[in-house]
Amino acid sequence: MISVDAALAHVLDLADLTSPEDIDLRHAANRVLAGDIVATRAQPPFAASAMDGYAIAGEAGEGSTFRVIGESAAGTAFPGSVGAGEAARIFTGAPVPKGATRVVIQEDVTREGDVITVAAHAETQTYIRAAGQDFAAGDRIEAGQRLTPAIIALAASMGAARVRVSRRPVVALIATGNELVAPGETPTPDQIIASNTYGIAAALEAEGAEARILPIARDTRASLAFAFDLATSADLIVTSGGASVGDHDLVGPVAAALGMEQSFYKVAMRPGKPLMAGKLSDAAMIGLPGNSVSAMVCGAVFVAPLLRKMMGLPPERPVLHAPLATALPQNGPRAHYMRATWRDGGLAAADSQDSSLLTVLARADALLIRPPNDPAREAGDMVDYMPI
Repeated sequence: MISVDAALAHVLDLADLTSPEDIDLRHAANRVLAGDIVATRAQPPFAASAMDGYAIAGEAGEGSTFRVIGESAAGTAFPGSVGAGEAARIFTGAPVPKGATRVVIQEDVTREGDVITVAAHAETQTYIRAAGQDFAAGDRIEAGQRLTPAIIALAASMGAARVRVSRRPVVALIATGNELVAPGETPTPDQIIASNTYGIAAALEAEGAEARILPIARDTRASLAFAFDLATSADLIVTSGGASVGDHDLVGPVAAALGMEQSFYKVAMRPGKPLMAGKLSDAAMIGLPGNSVSAMVCGAVFVAPLLRKMMGLPPERPVLHAPLATALPQNGPRAHYMRATWRDGGLAAADSQDSSLLTVLARADALLIRPPNDPAREAGDMVDYMPI
């Protein structure tokens, strides 16, 4: 049995970068950028007005008058230039005419015919956005980051119609066990409804993977071997259940018979002790526990970082810090990922930490992380946690 950190290091060693592909920017949200985006022009490409008003040359004191000689609108620049005593009507985003040095906002002038008069206490800001104020031609969005909505907008502004991204890792999900039926099927009195692969698929798709839920594998070598054969094209194979040492826990032996190179088996954590990982042909493989909460917690701690590394992202887990809302007793010899909720500005561990209770996980805001043999903690003590 190895530590969480050692297990995670082994899991990350299994990661192979997915190949890049070029896609339309419109479909690139949440994908991972695999090639720099280079701006084809500056933004703005010209000095632009920040407000509606009048573009003038020089200063504009109280009572100053200017003759309006034209107009500059967004998309249609004033073709001439502005000299002393002259002004051009201008609108937000429009090019600033040649010769103009500032924009007097429309609230600070009165206009009669083609003459404007500057009011008392007019603002002195120029209200001109310099050419290239946002970015210059040749500026880059660097690869190795997610294309968030803000980055998508920036890429579009830079002129990128297509972008190079990391291919989505394909994850084959295999639930195992004679006791399982799929949602929508009618279980016998001795069966339960499979949930692990559905929750894990949702979590992995949120990370950017393409999750494929395969048919449930029964507790026979032939059924498991058939499921593994269906998963041969995947980048990652994730099994749920059958990874312990009971008479019906066949994932390890069947995978070994198919050539899996096992990296480790069993992790000093709760929930999630019966975890295995390795390489099966060209695919990474992780065998998750069968208990629902154990599977989901191990998915967050191990599978999500592996996927991030496959796509070229930093794999680090987002570990944050917060005060405890309630006291906790001393922890045992295994790291404990406790389901917790926010209460009175701190984290309160759920009363029950049973690894089969999905209702507790569904209500949780965070996984409160207790190191092995962590001493008793009082309310107000700072603890580590992972948001979920």
